[in-house]
Amino acid sequence: MMISVGDALPDVTLLEMGSDGPVPVSLGARLKGRRVVIFGLPGAFTGVCSTSHVPSFIRTRSGFAEKGVDEVICLAVNDPFVMGAWGETTGARAAGITMLADAAGAFTQAIGMDYSAPERGLIGRSKRYALLAEDGVVTLWHPEPDRGCSISGGEALLDAI
Repeated sequence: MMISVGDALPDVTLLEMGSDGPVPVSLGARLKGRRVVIFGLPGAFTGVCSTSHVPSFIRTRSGFAEKGVDEVICLAVNDPFVMGAWGETTGARAAGITMLADAAGAFTQAIGMDYSAPERGLIGRSKRYALLAEDGVVTLWHPEPDRGCSISGGEALLDAI
């Protein structure tokens, strides 16, 4: 079942690429007492994700900070090595966006955003969305209704805060 406003996000362990390799990240600990934006997408180095979705959050990162958002997290069902490389390649990491890997898809499945498109080579991936969580509770929820990046983009979420 898909999450909604008012729901607590699941406390799962995600992975972040560190200087010495993958580092486990407890999402519950990361969200505790903080305002955090999380945006999810089908995959690193894919079309709309690379040309529209990530760039929209790079453009708006400072605007989120001005509105009291402590962290912006990009999350995909990929491995941490790919997410780390993608963060460097796109400039997301330099812009202050945290790139987290939901390697086994546990978070994505728990919030009801998993899907597969085998004809496109995407198995067990994430639908596109953006959310704002305050102390681990969803306060804004923007699941993308189509294949593009309209309501789940950085500008749309920033405008809604």
